[in-house]
Amino acid sequence: MGEKKRHTLAVLVDNEAGVLSQVSRMFSRKGYNIESLAVGTTDTPTISRITIEVMADDDQIELLSNQLRKLIPVHSLKVMNMDNAIRRELVLFKVKASSSEARNSIIQIANIFRAQIVDVSIGALTLAMIGEEPKIEAIEKILEEFEVMELVKTGIVALERGLETIYDNTKEKGEFNYGKNVL
Repeated sequence: MGEKKRHTLAVLVDNEAGVLSQVSRMFSRKGYNIESLAVGTTDTPTISRITIEVMADDDQIELLSNQLRKLIPVHSLKVMNMDNAIRRELVLFKVKASSSEARNSIIQIANIFRAQIVDVSIGALTLAMIGEEPKIEAIEKILEEFEVMELVKTGIVALERGLETIYDNTKEKGEFNYGKNVL
């Protein structure tokens, strides 16, 4: 068995009820924990893109990928090249700001990390930040000094750099239109 590492899978699926459940059940049946999961529609409303992060070795990822490709609602699957992937996550932090000094310090930290203040109330500030995991972990650690009251993460979304797309790796090239204009 090889070394387990984080893998990011991009999966195009039918945008219909039960598909996400079917995909996630496949991981649990095989005994894998999904580390991160993000789902949203694509430029074609009938197609959703699922970004899944899982800890596995290369052989396990190959097996998981093959099992996913067999699912009827799966149109395309790509194991992202981590060296060539743009990976981001949105995080919201609700931080206790019990004094004006604390509030000012939190605002300065937000500015340094290019986070946005999205809500201000008496006693708390809510920050939104989009970034890579190390940047998010760094601001989270600093904000703990002020008491993070609540935190929520969207899960990782990813695209490969350059011209390569998930559409290059379909079950059968040309089988699905994906919203591209075809005459």
